[in-house]
Amino acid sequence: MGEVKEFLLQFLIASLPAFLFPLTNTMRLRRSFNDEAASADSIYRITLGFTLTCALSMILCSLFSPRLWGTLHLDFAILPLFALMLYSRMAEGVFLASLHLLLYPVFAVNPTFSGFILDTGLLLYPLVLFFSKSFYRSDRKGKVAILSLFFLIGELMIISSPYLMGTAKKEAGLSPLAIAVLNIIFTIFISTLFVCMIEHTYEKEKLRMQVMQLSRNYFREAEKLQQMMDAAPLSIILLDRQGDIMTINETFIQLFRKFKPQARKEELIRSRLAPVMADLGFEVLIERAGQSLEEHIKTRELLQSGDKAYFTSTSPIKKGHTDETIGAVVIIQDITELETFRKELNHVERLSLVGQMAAGITHEIRNPMAVVRGFLQLMQEKSPPTLDNYYRIVMEELDRANSIINDFLSLAQNRSVRMELCSLHDIIRELTPLLWADANLRGQSIEVRLDDELPNLLLNQKEIKQLILNLGRNGMEAMGEKGELTIETRKRVDGVELSVKDQGPGIPAAERERLFEPFFTTKSQGTGLGLALCLSIVERHSGKISVQSEEGKGTMFTVFFPCPENVESWM
Repeated sequence: MGEVKEFLLQFLIASLPAFLFPLTNTMRLRRSFNDEAASADSIYRITLGFTLTCALSMILCSLFSPRLWGTLHLDFAILPLFALMLYSRMAEGVFLASLHLLLYPVFAVNPTFSGFILDTGLLLYPLVLFFSKSFYRSDRKGKVAILSLFFLIGELMIISSPYLMGTAKKEAGLSPLAIAVLNIIFTIFISTLFVCMIEHTYEKEKLRMQVMQLSRNYFREAEKLQQMMDAAPLSIILLDRQGDIMTINETFIQLFRKFKPQARKEELIRSRLAPVMADLGFEVLIERAGQSLEEHIKTRELLQSGDKAYFTSTSPIKKGHTDETIGAVVIIQDITELETFRKELNHVERLSLVGQMAAGITHEIRNPMAVVRGFLQLMQEKSPPTLDNYYRIVMEELDRANSIINDFLSLAQNRSVRMELCSLHDIIRELTPLLWADANLRGQSIEVRLDDELPNLLLNQKEIKQLILNLGRNGMEAMGEKGELTIETRKRVDGVELSVKDQGPGIPAAERERLFEPFFTTKSQGTGLGLALCLSIVERHSGKISVQSEEGKGTMFTVFFPCPENVESWM
């Protein structure tokens, strides 16, 4: 029985690293799994904890190594040594092998060179290190086979050492064959236990880390999905199979707070859909969501709540590629502005049609008006001079009507115009005599200030003349006698400014906002088309027009024309 106890003691001591492996290397394994940059090899190369426990086990095995029947040397120290060589890196394996070689003369009874070679298993060290890569690539059974093979060969070398050197006692209790069989059984069992403990710890920790990684991925994807839902300009509600609210996005919270300002997201999640939709006044969505959950139906509907219009939809959420419904999604979109834009667009289209019809009608009116004016001139020639004043009034009104028609046609047609590179100063100089003549009749004066560094611009000369005449005559009509009209040009970094300033009474702020509206006028005899036509001309030239006015001091209209960056590309 004493020999069996010795076997069991060696077995327990040699198995010590395997039993301590879960305690000494769990945290290191977790760091290896967490480190995305770590290679697959580094996961198996457990260093410090495993090395220390193997060294401790090896020292204890050598310390408590007995001599069975006074002859056989029982020492399982090579098991932790070979295990470390196979599992860890070469540096740790060489260190422990060197330690094992140093322990031999310390604990050997009669140290010899032959005993040193056989009892330490020195010849097997290179083979164990050579097979470490094959060991790493093997499955559990392969690892058990490799470790058992080297451990068994090493133990057989230790047991056969006294027989080979002739120091074995003939009165030993068991035959060499029986001792070899017993050793084979112990070595296979202990090697299997050693590998299974380490591999079980590794696989268990790997499985645990995979579960944790899946959990992290799940929460990361759930967070991404929530952020995408919050960024969407739609109110989104996700329902589970029972119709309870699983999650909602920020847009829905904002919509719900219009009805219940103190509502919180935590209160709505896991609540029933029915009371939430009832608070919003969308009871019909309760039925539609039920249809999506029970009958797998997609619904779309336009709902009205007060003065707001909403487009709603419900859809079932299916499990993978199956027909099993695991939930539903409810989407609510506020389309009030879109509906308003649609109505305004329809209104603009109708106005455009009316404008085209009016333009056609006014164009046709000019022909009979020309005939009427011609006959009036003939009648005037045959009538007495006393009626000349009446004929003059009638023809002036016809001319005034014709001018209104021309302005209206220019505004309504919005035609494309041909641009050419020309000087704005040349256009102003051509108009200056005409403006001076109008100013003299009114007792007014004109000051022209032209910037000498003004570049050429792409303009339509006819339209720019009409623009300057309209702005100049408006300014002169607004002033009384002795007033001065100022026409000025200025060069800017990105374009040219043309300003027309008068010394009239100014325009109230309420009227300034409507100056460019068609048919709006502050004159008793005005048509309200002059400034609208100016705005149309400026926009066709890709420019901007603005007005500055102060009551009692006058008004200044400023027109900005952009300079082409590349003149050839504009021509």
